[in-house]
Amino acid sequence: MVSRKSKELVSFAEVATMIQQAHRRAISLANSAMVDLYWRVGEYVSKKISSSEWGKSVVTQLAQYIAGKHPGIKGFSDKNIWRMKQFYETYSLDDEKLSPLVREINWTNNLIIMARSKSADERFFYLNMCVSERLSKRELERQIDSCLFERSQTDSIKLSPVLREMVPEAEKVFRDKYVMEFIGIQESKPENSLRKALIGQMKNFVLELGKDYIFVDEEFRLQVGNSDFYVDLLFYHRELQCLVAFELKTEKFKPEHLGQLNFYLEALDRDVKKEKENPSIGVLLCKDKDDEVVEYALNRSLSPTMVAEYKLNMPDKQLLQRKLREILE
Repeated sequence: MVSRKSKELVSFAEVATMIQQAHRRAISLANSAMVDLYWRVGEYVSKKISSSEWGKSVVTQLAQYIAGKHPGIKGFSDKNIWRMKQFYETYSLDDEKLSPLVREINWTNNLIIMARSKSADERFFYLNMCVSERLSKRELERQIDSCLFERSQTDSIKLSPVLREMVPEAEKVFRDKYVMEFIGIQESKPENSLRKALIGQMKNFVLELGKDYIFVDEEFRLQVGNSDFYVDLLFYHRELQCLVAFELKTEKFKPEHLGQLNFYLEALDRDVKKEKENPSIGVLLCKDKDDEVVEYALNRSLSPTMVAEYKLNMPDKQLLQRKLREILE
């Protein structure tokens, strides 16, 4: 029988949840209003200057006027007003799909994306990611530093035919190469050290994987017959609604690695997966791989699996950009 005190605690939690949700909505609405204001100020200044009604010095005069007449209004220095003008001009020229997104993220992230993106496609990529994954300033800068946009455009992801059929959007969910510069580990370390390092940096690892991943456990125990087996890292993917097993190999990919992973997926689906969940997916994360060998090995795989590489250093951005240009040309 549930006690009165327990019922009260549940009620209190519901009220706290309502307050938190309203607080988040209020912040979101305030942010949208502020970004919309910056857009309108930028539009106004841009049109005044382009029509030659204002010279460039007028922006400084405007900033001085606001500071002198309305000292309580902050954020309208001449430098910031020029940023608002650039903000409006950048996104008014881009595809219409971008302008609604800019109002859903904060001003700081908008400035970072605007300053560091080279194309409308790249801006859309990071804007969309900020909205869907609620990236902080630090997280956004890390994704740009790790060349996530270029990687997503140049990757040749190795998936089994079963995984391609089961998850048509798999190439948007998984990656060919995962950058794990944050773990600070030498490549000669054994798999258990790599696993421990990832556990210690789980927040950063999930950022690299994608925020739809929920960490379940390390060395997840599977009992089959009278034997115990252990999945290196087990996650749950909210969008795909399935378990995702990561097996770590600090060596070059070998076809026999897939046999072990397939066995784990069978055990997960039989003994762990809930009835309403989708079949489990396996990711073999290797130090290195020969793409042709991987393709041969995956082609006959009857399980939803994929093979990816991990890198312990940030990629060469200029090299990736050249590769991307070559692909586009």
